[in-house]
Amino acid sequence: MTLEVFFAGDADRWAAYRDPLKRALREAGVAAKLRDSAPEPARVDAVVCGPGAAEFDFAPFVNARAVLCLWAGVEKLLANPTLTQPLARMVDPAMTEGMVEYVVGHVLWHHLGIGVDLARQDGHWQPRSVKIARDRQVTVLGLGALGQAAAGALAALNFRVHGWSRTPRSVSGVICHSGDGGLRDALAAAEILVTLLPHTPDTEGLLDARRLSWLPPGAMLINPGRGALIDEDALLAALHSGQVAAATLDVFRTEPLPAGHPFWAHPRVTVTPHIAAETRPVTAARVIAENLRRLATDEPLLHLVDRARGY
Repeated sequence: MTLEVFFAGDADRWAAYRDPLKRALREAGVAAKLRDSAPEPARVDAVVCGPGAAEFDFAPFVNARAVLCLWAGVEKLLANPTLTQPLARMVDPAMTEGMVEYVVGHVLWHHLGIGVDLARQDGHWQPRSVKIARDRQVTVLGLGALGQAAAGALAALNFRVHGWSRTPRSVSGVICHSGDGGLRDALAAAEILVTLLPHTPDTEGLLDARRLSWLPPGAMLINPGRGALIDEDALLAALHSGQVAAATLDVFRTEPLPAGHPFWAHPRVTVTPHIAAETRPVTAARVIAENLRRLATDEPLLHLVDRARGY
């Protein structure tokens, strides 16, 4: 059968994805008509969309059997009441590689003190000892695909890695904690804390003043997960008190981060513009093509979102 596939995105995103998607569909042997306009929505079998489709009206696509998201984060789409079709999120090996590289790079940056201490060139020779990885504890909040990959890479560098998830997990080389009780233990161990949780009602504002106080004094924080995980005022207060010594933040409650936000000028905060796990058209297109192949052959779709859990 030939699938009717509608691409719900702006002109720039369509230009970036059109050729990679068509090539991936050919390579997967999928017969599909891929369009960025849908004159007859009732004929569409699947909708491909990005995060900008949070306000899109999915209601006319009454026969669409799937909505395939180009992004890992789907919380904004889940808030769209017109999206009733099965929703699959993006799980792309290249995205995982990018996230692992970001996490490892920034953990090493904080571990070695490059940003806060060693980079100060004030004309004074100030030798000091630096811990080696086996003497540093790192905690990763979230042990999904990204969290497990990042935790494993850090463990391979000899960091003593703790991981936390809502339900019990077992990850080779990682000290795993779970549930509400395990969260306190995981945070108490975190000389460096990495947050890779999804944004759900349960994780909204997870790192508030109380939980930040569970960290060891002088802990360092890296958030490439979701901006809503952190109470920003509480983090600023923890930075002021020294409870948190430094933070690298890639995601924020408001994006782009407003020009006057205190994070921009804070001497112990590094801001990156939501780049930790960028979706790459060539590899993401292959993931979409595989799900469309499954749709055409009535096989179970990959990476379907559990609406009750939010991911």
